[in-house]
Parts: sequence; C-alpha cells; structure tokens
Amino acid sequence: MLEVLEYIQRNKVDDEIHIINREISWLAFNARVLQEAEDPENPLLERVRFLGIFSNNLDEFFRVRVATVKRMVTLKKYMKEIIMENPQELLAKIQDTVLSQQKDFQRIYRGIINELREEGINLVDEEQLTEDQGAYVKEYFHQHVYPALVPIMLDGTNRFPTLRDASIYLAIKLSKSSNKKDVQYSILEVPSSVLPRFLVIPSISNKRYIIILDDIIRYCLREIYAILNYDIIEAYTIKITRDAELDLDRDVSKSFLEKMKKSLKKRKKAEAVRFIYDRKIPKDLLTYLIESLEVDKNDNIIPGGRYHNFKDFMKFPHFDSGQLQYDDVKPLLHRDLQPYQSILDVVRKKDVLLHYPYQTFNYFISLLREAAIDPKVRSIKITIYRLAKRSKVVNALINAAKNGKRVTVILELQARFDEEANIKWSGVLRDEGVKVLFGMPGLKIHSKLCLIERESEKGTRFYSSIGTGNYNESTAELYSDLALFTSKQKITREIDEVFNYLEGEESNIQNLKHIVPSPMTLRGKLKDLIDNEIKNAKKKKDASITLKMNSLVDPELIHKLYEASNAGVKIRLNVRGICSLVAGRKGYSENIEAISILDRFLEHSRVFIFANGGDEKIYISSADWMGRNLDARVEVTCPIYDSEIQKEIKDFIDIQWRDNVKARILDGTLKNKLRKRKEKDKPIRSQLELYEYYKGKLKEGK
Repeated sequence: MLEVLEYIQRNKVDDEIHIINREISWLAFNARVLQEAEDPENPLLERVRFLGIFSNNLDEFFRVRVATVKRMVTLKKYMKEIIMENPQELLAKIQDTVLSQQKDFQRIYRGIINELREEGINLVDEEQLTEDQGAYVKEYFHQHVYPALVPIMLDGTNRFPTLRDASIYLAIKLSKSSNKKDVQYSILEVPSSVLPRFLVIPSISNKRYIIILDDIIRYCLREIYAILNYDIIEAYTIKITRDAELDLDRDVSKSFLEKMKKSLKKRKKAEAVRFIYDRKIPKDLLTYLIESLEVDKNDNIIPGGRYHNFKDFMKFPHFDSGQLQYDDVKPLLHRDLQPYQSILDVVRKKDVLLHYPYQTFNYFISLLREAAIDPKVRSIKITIYRLAKRSKVVNALINAAKNGKRVTVILELQARFDEEANIKWSGVLRDEGVKVLFGMPGLKIHSKLCLIERESEKGTRFYSSIGTGNYNESTAELYSDLALFTSKQKITREIDEVFNYLEGEESNIQNLKHIVPSPMTLRGKLKDLIDNEIKNAKKKKDASITLKMNSLVDPELIHKLYEASNAGVKIRLNVRGICSLVAGRKGYSENIEAISILDRFLEHSRVFIFANGGDEKIYISSADWMGRNLDARVEVTCPIYDSEIQKEIKDFIDIQWRDNVKARILDGTLKNKLRKRKEKDKPIRSQLELYEYYKGKLKEGK
C-alpha cells in the first residue's frame, strides 16, 4: 500500500474532475453485460449464460476491487487523492449500485425462466417434482450427492466454521411445530465444486426438466437430518466473498514459491467483503449468521434471491435447439498457413497475423510441435500467465524438452485466481526437464511472448509469437485476440533482450528501438506518440489516434488525450471494460468518441494506431492503459511493419467502429446507450462481419 501511495504522489494529476472513478465505471461495464442478458435478440440460452458472466464478474469485483477500497478506509486521508472521493462514501455508492443491479438481475432472471418454460425447458424446484421425478432425484441424491455432504451443527459450543470464499452454503433451521423455542441451526456446503450444479431430469411429453443441486438437497433434507427429532427443516442459501489480495511474506529466507503457497492458504481465511443471503431467511437465523461471521456495516450485506453463484449458469445445460443458442462457429484457417506444412518456413518469408477465435489457435500448438522435432531448433522460451486445464501448450513444451531442446518457461505465479494452477504446472514442467522461472516479486510478467531459436546456414535466427492474449487454447475459443508470428530480426532480437531481462541476465531492455516494454519505456513512448499527434494537428498535418483496449484508467494518459482533443486531434476509443475518460464533452473532449462492444466473444485485443502525419504507426500490445500495466507489470507493445498486416488491422478496427448492433456509447453518463441506427442503415454486427471478412481472406489465398 505504501508503494501505491508513493507512486500516486509522483504521478499526481491536479485536475481530476473529468475522470470517472474506476469502480463506478466498472459497474457500468457489468451493467452492459446485464443488458446482453436482457436483449431479446440474443438466443435464450445465451442470455442465461450472460447472467452467469455478470455474476462471475461481480464476484471478482468484490474479491479484488471492493476489498481494495475497504483497505483504503484505514488510510482515508491519502486515499481520497487516488479515488477522488472518500473511500467510505465510495463503498456506499457501490452498495447502492449493486443493490439496484441485483433487482434488475432478479427481474431479468424471472423473465428468462418464463421464456424457457414457453420453449419447453422447465427449471423446477423441490416442491414442483412429480412422484416419478422425485424418485429419480432421490436416487441421484443417494448415489452422488449424499456422500459429498458434510453437515455441521451450530450449537454454540464449537467454533463457527470458516466459510470458503465463493462457495455456496445452505443455512439450515431445524424446529418443532410442538415447541417453537426448540431451535437448532446447521450449515451445509453445496458441493458444486465436485458435482454439476444442474441435473437434467428425464423428459415428459417432449418437455425438458432441470433441477438445481441446491433444490436436490432441499428435497432430501429429512434424510440428512433423520436422526434429529425435528419436523420443520428450512434451508436458505448464503454466500460469503473474501478479500483476494495476497500478502506475501517478506522473509528473505523463503523462496517465492514458498511465500505464494503460504499466502494462498491465508487467502482462504481472509476478511469478508460481502455477505449475500436469501431475502426470505428468518430474522433469527440471519442475525445469528451475521454475528458469527463477524460481518459489519462496512461489509456489503446484500439480500438476494433463492440461488447464489449464478456463475454456474455459464454451464447451463445445452439442448439441441439451434434457435436457443448460438450456432457453432468453426475457427477458420489462415490463407498463408497450410495444414501439415512448415510454419517456420512461412514465417521466415513473411509475417503472419492470427486473430482468435476467428482463426484457429491450433496454429500456435503446431508451431511449438514443429519446433519440438525440428533438428535445427536449439531453444524455446515462453511467458505464461494463464493456461487451459488440460494444456496442449504444456504438452508441446514437454515434448520439446524430451527432444533435447532447451525449454525455458517464465511462469507468473501471481496470475490472480490461477496461482494454485500455475504452482501445479511449475511442478509438472520441472519434472519433465523444463527450466521454470517465476519472474519477479512485485512485478507481474503479463507479456505474451514466445521465442524460438533456430540454427541456419547464416547463423542463429529467431522466430517469435507476440500476442495480446494468453497461451490458453480454451479462452482462445471465446476471447478475441491477435497474435503476430514474425522472424524479423529487428523485432525478434529485441524479444531476446526481453527474455534476457526476465532471466536475470545482462540486457539492453532500456534501449530497445522497436519493441516497447513496460514498466521501462511504455508510458513515456505513449506520451511521445500523443505529443507528436498534437504537434501535427497544430501544423495541419494528418493527426488522429485510434485505440482499442480493455481498460482506460490512467489519469496521466487520459489528460494527455484531453490535451490532444483540445489541439484538434480526432480520437476514436473502443474500450470494452472500464473507461474513466469522459468522451464528447465540449471544452476538453469534444474530438473524442468512445464505444464499447459486448457480444458473443470477449473483446480482449489491444491495438494502438497513430496517424503520424500520414505515415501511420500501428502497435499491438498486452497492456491496457492502467497504472498496473504501465508501471507494475512487464508488458510488450509491438510495432506492426508489414503493410499487408497493417491494412488487415485497420480493416478490423474499422469494421468494429461501424458496429451499430452491439456498440454502446461511452460518454460519461454511464447509461450505456446503443448506437442509434436509422431504418435505411444496414445492421452491422462487427463480430459476424469479421468472421465473413476472414472467410473472404481465406478464399483470396486459394
């Protein structure tokens, strides 16, 4: 926290009136997700999944951002300079906004359930089961659910159990109709981590039936507590969210891996930042829980519905009804990369740009597999932030090591919520002879780099993949990201310098001429690029800035964009998530337009384009414009020199900019209004248009 304070003081911007608080902007982003759940133009089952995305996003928001604001309360005097208001007041605003969104959520959820029923898909609870359905559910309960249950009696003599973050529990009240004062409480974790949250019950007359795991348990409560002499048993869902910040031990005698493992154990018992409960819970049980959990008015205590952890609705059962969900989209091939032919041979002759998920991620797997068996390849180096659960990337790297290649993996242990998975992968890789390094404490390795060293007749030649997204084949099916394959030595030699730095060797990373790394030079480079546009605007030269990213938060760069707007630079912003900049305001941002696109695929790529007086500069990057990316992470921003790829990127950006179906206007009002479309205008849904664009490119190459 002290480091944060020191950074803010060094980089303090006086005029903060035109910057939206990042937490409030984030809530506006999640409201856009909720709009997608409500949109009747989206397939019905996809709307269910948007509810799951909204819920998952909100969980992470509380675990990370709200937890941070709560920590700020104790440093109120200084924190107001960071978040532009009293942190206690900000927590109240967050609470009000979340409660309002929860009401919208419940309304949308009820509407979707009714629409599903009209389509013959019935979500039933324990009171709606027929006799035959009840028998089926009880059989499933005894075979699968009951062995996974651990009921805990709360009699006041034992210590109240530690509730796991993000798990759901049933708070149980047992009582007697003959003696209302004889009450016993119990708590029961719903085992959704080991069992599916949904059970599909056999159909009746072509109607489908689904019951939620919570209600299976409710249906069988008497069996669970059969030995106790109570005839009234009630169950209400509760959930607690804990601070996800990792406090790393400063003991220099311990390895970074040991510190991470210890910190992850502490996270499980971290301070509560939110408590959600079924609003129908009896007052006596609620009071008992709040007192036992030691949550107070500074925690977000939120009344909810019957079910929590709607993130599980992202895995709502699929059905063979095409109009209820998106059609499968088969990733396309790239016109320059033919099946079963050498990718290295192609990349030696020309750069290749891949755009996931429109084009297949399998090309990267194939690149690693080729490098693994090519006798001239000497080494492979890669940065890894997040991996798929069954990672083909890891398998390919292990195969390379078995084939005698020197394989080095820079594995980021501090990838939030993937820490334990990455610790596991580190052991798997090391056991197979891969050199694993963990980066640097306090400086996350977030760049997406792979470097292949290969011997040729002319000496050592490098090949590199530089991307905007993780080397994760699962998310590559859902996240829209760019990846450049290049053998241009002016780029790859500098990527080698970045790896030298990451490996703790002598490096010239501060003086690179092409690659722009953070935290070394990216902030200064971006300011210089904006200043150049300001200078050109004053000289009446071509002056414009087009930026696509996930988050735009950094106050210094926002003010730099305001300065450019006032100088006459035309600025287009495409920001999926948080946007603290206020666009389109007379006097300071009238030359700035901003949109946000939410659709089937999650927009994740970062692209920066500067007119540069007619000689455009185009970059792809792993970095958003946030303090953490610019000053506390190793990121890589890469220039695009190939004219064909430059045009492809500009086509991509222009197609998105013309979106009039899924593009929402970001103007500081936080209303998330869709762009207006005149009756004569052709509907342009950019993600569909892009798929057709790449299909056309593929035909051109044949």
